[in-house]
Amino acid sequence: MKKLLVLRHAKADPDDGSVSDHERALTKKGTKAARKMGELLRERRLIPDRVLRSTAERARTTAEAAVEGLGQAVAIQTVAELYLAEPPAYLDVLKRLGDDVTQVLVVGHNPGIETLLYHLTSRAEHMPTAALAECDLPLERWSDLAPTTHGELVNVWRPKEINE
Repeated sequence: MKKLLVLRHAKADPDDGSVSDHERALTKKGTKAARKMGELLRERRLIPDRVLRSTAERARTTAEAAVEGLGQAVAIQTVAELYLAEPPAYLDVLKRLGDDVTQVLVVGHNPGIETLLYHLTSRAEHMPTAALAECDLPLERWSDLAPTTHGELVNVWRPKEINE
């Protein structure tokens, strides 16, 4: 069994044209929410073996804040294919993971995150900024991941639903 943790990037500065979409930074509220999701992962003993993130600034800082909340070092890997990706790109990236990775945290963007969850679990879930989903996948090896793989959506946490 493999575990996929999916985190949508946290709240970013508005797209006002002053910087490219790719370079938008997190707000203070967004950084706090990302750290809170990392703390939640630690409390639930859902420590990823690796973190994969898109190249966007908001994904970088979300991943770093979440790892800070974990309270332990976890390797963060930047993956260009995850920037504004759709499910096939996520699946391709995940299929390349080694068998030593049991739990992985992916930090990405909507609408791809919501579509990926629906694709893997047949459950439509609203994933606002900094929302986190936990999915169990019936795989022995990541390389076995296929478009037909059907997993179980175990839980979804949204920042506004978590006690301060």
